[in-house]
Amino acid sequence: MSQYYAMGGRTLWNPSNGASRLFLRQVTLFEAELGLPLGIGPMEADECQIAPGEFEAFVDALLARHRRTTHAVMIALSEGFVSTVLVLARRADIEVAWNTGESAASEELTDIQVPATPAPDQETWAASLHQRSLELGRFMAR
Repeated sequence: MSQYYAMGGRTLWNPSNGASRLFLRQVTLFEAELGLPLGIGPMEADECQIAPGEFEAFVDALLARHRRTTHAVMIALSEGFVSTVLVLARRADIEVAWNTGESAASEELTDIQVPATPAPDQETWAASLHQRSLELGRFMAR
């Protein structure tokens, strides 16, 4: 069995039930962390709709939050979810706000690790995350 994540008439992702269940649990966690809804409607008959406006705002806030931390464990814990959301955003033709600031060092950092790890520059950070999402997208059936 599988479930469908759609926007309008377009299927963005068709994961197995297990992958979908894990993703939805992570959605709940990140919605609480960001204080924003992702825009995923209820799963009915193994299909749900994603609201474009809410989803775009969530993606931008998620990227900004991800960029503001230099905590290695938090980065590792969130990169899979962030990459998955970026695949969905690309498939939905949502313009991603990669330029969330010149660097994490110039913004208010959250969840700083001690000893601190240096934050990569904006271009390196965006390129690395973008590449991970491209690789992941190959394994996300539509």
